[in-house]
Amino acid sequence: MKKTAMWKRVSAGVAGGALLAGVAGAAFAEEQIGGGDVDVNVTIEDADEGVLAMSVAGADAPLAEVESGDPAVREFAGQLPTVTVTDTRTAEEIPDGAFWYVTGTASSFAGDAGQAEITSDHLGWQPSVADDGSGAVAVGGDVDTVLDEGPNNVGLVGQELLEMAMTSEEAIGSWEATAGLTLKVPAETAAGSYSSTLTLSLFE
Repeated sequence: MKKTAMWKRVSAGVAGGALLAGVAGAAFAEEQIGGGDVDVNVTIEDADEGVLAMSVAGADAPLAEVESGDPAVREFAGQLPTVTVTDTRTAEEIPDGAFWYVTGTASSFAGDAGQAEITSDHLGWQPSVADDGSGAVAVGGDVDTVLDEGPNNVGLVGQELLEMAMTSEEAIGSWEATAGLTLKVPAETAAGSYSSTLTLSLFE
């Protein structure tokens, strides 16, 4: 089956708010010194046209320490917020051979007090998909940390697969995925708070 390279990227972000300040009773000059025009434009899409979109049910994924089973390693675990891909397009709106997929990549963990960073290869995940049994959406493979043994102990350094539609036409509807998160660090890692950004992206 042909896999087209029509890449559309939808990224999840945090929207900032605008601060509006009013000044009551301000005096305005009666003589206009200058002026200018601003064109205000809007494009209103056809309400009947379907879309392919992704949403994330939360912006935080705290990790808590668990037993590692190795005195040389400290282990922390958590859960990725639910990632929902919704496709409301009709089969006629979907390009031939198209398929969508979601990937994740993490930045290094930065310390809050100047500690040495923890590189993102120390963070792994175990994806899961709430499938309806149709097999229309496949789940990505587990990614181990650099402190694990095995062929896929690369961590979330690159774009790692969370879920993938076998074809977009077969996956019309709504699909939920999540992943267990695992951070493993050397036992001598400096104490403190660390934070990383895990970027999720939807491609087609």
